[in-house]
Amino acid sequence: MRKIILSLITLFSLILVTIYFIKPRETDSENLSDLKFKISDKVKPTTDHSKLEALQKEFKTPQEVTKACESCHTEASKQVMKSNHWNWEREEYIKGRGIVSIGKKNAINNFCIGVQGNEKSCAKCHIGYGVTDKMNGYTDSLNIDCLICHDNSDTYVKGSEMDGMPDPSIDLGVVARSAGKPTRSNCGVCHFFGGGGNNVKHGDLEKSMFNPEKETDIHMASDGANLLCTDCHITKNHKMHGKIYSLSSMNRDRSSCEQCHTETPHTEEILNEHTLKVSCQTCHIPVYAKVNSTKTEWDWSTAGKLKDGKPYEEDDEFGNHTYLSIKGSFKWGRNLEPEYIWFDGTAGHYLLGDTVSDVSDPIVLNTLNGSYNKRDSKIIPVKIHKAIQPYDKINKMLIQPKLFADKTGEGAFWKDFDWQRASGTGMEEVNLPFSGDISFVETEMYWPVNHMVSSKEESLQCIQCHTRNDSRLKDLKDFYMPARDYNSAVETGGIGIILITIFGIAIHSFMRFRSSGRKKQS
Repeated sequence: MRKIILSLITLFSLILVTIYFIKPRETDSENLSDLKFKISDKVKPTTDHSKLEALQKEFKTPQEVTKACESCHTEASKQVMKSNHWNWEREEYIKGRGIVSIGKKNAINNFCIGVQGNEKSCAKCHIGYGVTDKMNGYTDSLNIDCLICHDNSDTYVKGSEMDGMPDPSIDLGVVARSAGKPTRSNCGVCHFFGGGGNNVKHGDLEKSMFNPEKETDIHMASDGANLLCTDCHITKNHKMHGKIYSLSSMNRDRSSCEQCHTETPHTEEILNEHTLKVSCQTCHIPVYAKVNSTKTEWDWSTAGKLKDGKPYEEDDEFGNHTYLSIKGSFKWGRNLEPEYIWFDGTAGHYLLGDTVSDVSDPIVLNTLNGSYNKRDSKIIPVKIHKAIQPYDKINKMLIQPKLFADKTGEGAFWKDFDWQRASGTGMEEVNLPFSGDISFVETEMYWPVNHMVSSKEESLQCIQCHTRNDSRLKDLKDFYMPARDYNSAVETGGIGIILITIFGIAIHSFMRFRSSGRKKQS
């Protein structure tokens, strides 16, 4: 009996050693120094803009700068005017709608709600000049703002509520002569401050990302891989990879972790198998809003309160607005755990004029499609922003109010604080009916979390998902997860298979042992 036990122990040891050495071994994910070297090995600029004759002058208007740019970059304006950054819209296929034009012009959000009628304010984050309510700034190539993306002096800034024009204090000549490839500053000045302030929208894109520490984002940290936005959001002819799913609906031209890390980045095969249904971000971004708070809730129904006839604000201990007369009440959070959903790369959208009869549940303004059974679906982390915003009870559609105007009396809520007039004026400007019967309904928006990547040591551990006690994936119910879920048939069957396997190995070992003994006797 002792010999049998020793034989079984030896056999199991040999099996384990054999599996370890003969199983397919994937190479390690590129370490930071390798990634940094790979990405930094780029084509060097061949033009020093500070030496160009066309830029050695004083520029009185930004359009003069654009004209000088076009004198050398003869085809650039044609490319830019086909881009999403310029048009604020693109043609997309949306299931149930077909091919539609979708963008900021017709998509409703649950932050500042909509662009039309509020262009002069929203144009601060548009790559053009002279954007008016007639949108005539879109037709002239001289209104392309080359500097907002190519300023390398870190001095360029657009003026507030100035139709996209630069601040009058800017020395346009200095900026033009500094032009170069876009940096984090160029991208971040718009994308970090979307929604009216730092980190309002995304949760994983904010001003700390201009120069983050490793703990904030291991890829963008100067002592990490030191990646720029354009290293992942690859651009050719002003067409950029990577889309935001508050406006995009199709699974194309996306940026992905696999661009650098491949689909099998781990040494452990079991982890590589996870990548079939689990996105890299799910494990490698355990929390977001690591440095500064992000807005989680916005209640428009409380807007309009005044003190002594004047608008006022209230802030929390971090300086975040918790109330603004022009916008209502807010809630914020930091070091937040994401929500998790299935996502196959396609989305649906609430567009201006869509009707919704049942408002007992929140209206999802950008439905991210996916499920366990869909081939391309993966689990991704998201921030869910919740809001309460105006709704026409009779026409059963969300209201786009007029928010901005230069002066009082033009119907803009931020000047007149009159919901009735702001709603009527806003809906008239987008050519939609307004009944005059305003209520407020709950809405939600889903924002995929893709930045603020943690080191592998700080990433999620198996037990954080594979557990019955508050699993990170507790809300995803359409599949069976070991250790999280319990099914008596599965558990009994699994134990049975293990016992049968052990019994089979034992019988096989015993037969080999007996066979070996008989050979020795003969």
